[in-house]
Amino acid sequence: MNGTNFRMPARRWATVATATALAAGPVALAGAGSAHATVDQGRASAVVLRTGLDVSLLNKTVDVPLAVSLNEVQAPQSAEKTALTAQLDGVNGGQPFSVLGADVATAKATVSATKAEGYTNLAHARLHVPGLPLLSLIEIDAVTSKATCEAGKTPVATSHLPGAVTVLGKRITVTASGPTEVQVPGVGSVSLDLSKTSTTSRTAAATALELKVSVNPLKLNVADVEGTVTLAQATCEAPEVVSTPSADPAPDVKPQGAPAEAGLAETGGSSMTPYIAGGAVLLLATGGGAVMMTRRRRG
Repeated sequence: MNGTNFRMPARRWATVATATALAAGPVALAGAGSAHATVDQGRASAVVLRTGLDVSLLNKTVDVPLAVSLNEVQAPQSAEKTALTAQLDGVNGGQPFSVLGADVATAKATVSATKAEGYTNLAHARLHVPGLPLLSLIEIDAVTSKATCEAGKTPVATSHLPGAVTVLGKRITVTASGPTEVQVPGVGSVSLDLSKTSTTSRTAAATALELKVSVNPLKLNVADVEGTVTLAQATCEAPEVVSTPSADPAPDVKPQGAPAEAGLAETGGSSMTPYIAGGAVLLLATGGGAVMMTRRRRG
């Protein structure tokens, strides 16, 4: 009709909207099936002093293991420790025995989401063993070890021992070319390895000094000491970021109007057919009702 505004009843708008929504089909959640990252946490450790010595007293009638770890830390459980003296009971006539004295003895281990690092610093240190109360096994001015493992990068291990060291009262210069042997008549022998480092694709380890000790003062068998001593050691293992797919893959949803699937081409159907058919039924029912109402009004 000319000049007349045609308004669709609200009920018919609702019917058309419902049919349109049904024809559109289900909607997939955005981002479904995408990959996500998980992190294998890194590790780090540091120790100022570790001994594995066997002490035999009174002509080997008494064996006392001298196993001491000073300032040993591990991350992520531990953070940092600082101590100056370690003592051992039972090898000095029942009195405490000072194994290590130092002005600085620090071990630190840290782990973050991208990096693990172990660090050890020892300064003005004096190491003693039973049987030599007045003579240091070794004296060191300064020594540091550091191991750094960063995700996606090559691990790094370093040890630094500036200057000389004193072993059984002898001032010597330790080289990295191989073990340094120190023999002291009437006292014993010490073999020193300097700056031992190793790395792999994810790990690193650094040891400033490793000593092999054999001490028996004047062959009196009062205190026969055999074993190893490790000074300033640091290790690390890098965190690893692993990308893993989501457990629920995204549904295969074709956009509206996409060609029918090959298996349904002959019948003209597609995966959207049930929704479109349902919408068509609603539209037919609504249209039929409108025609009947119009005929009644005319009658």
